[in-house]
Amino acid sequence: MNLIAAPELARSRRLLTGYFAGLGVVMAVFGARMPAVQHTAEVSTGGLAIVLLAAALGMVAGLQAGGRLAHPARLPALLTGGAIALAACLAVLGVCRSLESLLAAAFVFGVAHGALDVAANAAAVRCQDAHGRPIMGRLHASYSLGALTGAAVAAATAHTAHTVVFTGVAVSAAVAAGATTAHTRTLASSGLEPARNPAAQDLGEREGLSRTRLWLLGVLAAATLLGEGAAADWAAVHLHDLGATAATSAAAYGLYSVAMAAGRLAGDRLTVRFGAPAIVRTGAVLAALGLATGLAGSTIAFALLGWTAFGLGLSVTIPSLITAAGADGPRAVATVAVTGYVGLLAGPALIGALATVTALPHALLLPALLAAAVATLAPKALEKTTP
Repeated sequence: MNLIAAPELARSRRLLTGYFAGLGVVMAVFGARMPAVQHTAEVSTGGLAIVLLAAALGMVAGLQAGGRLAHPARLPALLTGGAIALAACLAVLGVCRSLESLLAAAFVFGVAHGALDVAANAAAVRCQDAHGRPIMGRLHASYSLGALTGAAVAAATAHTAHTVVFTGVAVSAAVAAGATTAHTRTLASSGLEPARNPAAQDLGEREGLSRTRLWLLGVLAAATLLGEGAAADWAAVHLHDLGATAATSAAAYGLYSVAMAAGRLAGDRLTVRFGAPAIVRTGAVLAALGLATGLAGSTIAFALLGWTAFGLGLSVTIPSLITAAGADGPRAVATVAVTGYVGLLAGPALIGALATVTALPHALLLPALLAAAVATLAPKALEKTTP
């Protein structure tokens, strides 16, 4: 990295940190105030499930479209446009008063989310390549911290109409995206082009991923995000079944989230020192053993420790998988993201189905077993992964 490019790289990194954090805030506020949306629009539980399905389908469409559009020259427009569209959809969701309007707004919200997700990750891979060292973990940590901030905002404004909260967050996000438009253009500049080593190119170190390896990355992303979905939807239920109070039950996912953010903040340095395959494998082993121990312990303390270890262990996996996919361009990033999102969507429902025929602790062994599978397969999927 030359000295002339250094300020531009630092500015781009700060900009992307803001995008990831802002996305976390918006998604957390939306999720936390969903009961108010349901009540205001007089939508049944079944209707709400359809609304969430519409958002999920929209996100898949947005991920696929973003993968096709995320050429470096288009990244600035895709980031700014995606952020403003996502903010506008959040504001619209706040004023929806019928199932039909919620379905339409949720689908477009999902499209904007998916397109922005691919654009942010594609830009992050490009910025990381230009730095010549891992930064993906810190960028994904900013999403986790943004989500924690959004949850805090939602809790602090619990007695404020969700329409007001959604509009306030939307205006703030749109203004921030618009105000940084000029800086966003630097993401398409030649200053972010990674330095190429001719010898390395001759050896094929940056050649495209094979189809088999690309799908392996996607499968590992699905296994990991199934675990993240399980933590979001079932950690509190698990603690409640053990006799924990409502506050302690809620703390389970909070500890998981804090541990994941901390792991991602430290993950880049660990990746530099030990390499992506080793750090992902070690983390996945910690996640598998931690959750299994927490489930087997059958006490509140063991359960809290188990979910904390699970979050810490999984923290470095998705950033590393995105980095590996990024070697093959935005479409590969989108493929891994879409496949991973299948796990995020299907996981909680699958665990619920298993819990009905066994017991919840037994059903929750599934994410622990999948973490063990990630530990086994990560070295093959992440071989030769470099920033």
